Amino acid sequence: MTRVRISPLDLNGRLALVTGASGGLGLGLSTRLAAAGAEVVLAVRDTTKGRGALRRIEAEVPGARVTVRELDLASLASIEVLTKELNGADRPLHLLINNAGVMAPATRHTTADGFELQFGTNHLGHFALTTGLLPVLRAGRARVTTVTSSAARQARPGWTDPQSERAYAAVRAYGRSKLANLMFALELDRRSREQGWGIVSNAAHPGTTLTGLYAAGPNLGRQRPAPHEAIMSRLARWGILVHGVEQGLQPILYAAADPHAGGGRLYGPDGIGQFTGGPAELGIYRSARDRDAAARLWSLSADAVKG
Repeated sequence: MTRVRISPLDLNGRLALVTGASGGLGLGLSTRLAAAGAEVVLAVRDTTKGRGALRRIEAEVPGARVTVRELDLASLASIEVLTKELNGADRPLHLLINNAGVMAPATRHTTADGFELQFGTNHLGHFALTTGLLPVLRAGRARVTTVTSSAARQARPGWTDPQSERAYAAVRAYGRSKLANLMFALELDRRSREQGWGIVSNAAHPGTTLTGLYAAGPNLGRQRPAPHEAIMSRLARWGILVHGVEQGLQPILYAAADPHAGGGRLYGPDGIGQFTGGPAELGIYRSARDRDAAARLWSLSADAVKG
């Protein structure tokens, strides 16, 4: 891995969209983009929380240009509404950060369209959003950064049961969805170069970052609160294998906004196990190197989101 340093950012005149921007990494990234001069669209499932995030950004960044748009990545209908709106506005989109996600619900849940919740939200939702926005992304010669996880290292695609219908294991399904995020990011960059789209696509992960992800997902389907958030909070207090949002967003911000960040690359923390540390370019995980598998995933995903 190679340590990287974020350059001073000047994003004036750029339009950026961040999914899952109402809190955690999404809010932190949106704030940094706004501070660098970008106009930022907060794409959020809960617009009440989104408006709260907007107010926080405006308080921290005077003169920030920020808007809130509803986006439920677990609903293809919701994704279609937003993509039609942005394509219809006929404004180039310069940055897209596919950040939103759900992690490890205790029991199997499904999206509005019947997909397993993690695969459907984390991967298929972002696949539908990104491919639906191709006209404005191409017009903006955009940079697309998709947030993956170190969990992708040990994951496998699961071709015979991608929706975990026959057997559901929370952590395995999460890893599968984050491997799909990484494979999609790499395949998007390959297709862009081959077909002259002008889009630069890469992936990044934040390491082990203390956000609401450790409570929201694990608590789905449980009668009692899951222990994940309490454990992570304790580790953070002890300074062990967990860091805060400001540290976690650094690799993603570099991948999305720094002019030196390349396409077809993976960025993340450089510490032990990639849990914490400074931003670095990482080696592509072996699990994501198979180009034929990535092309197969693209084809399967395209068929799935078409219905």
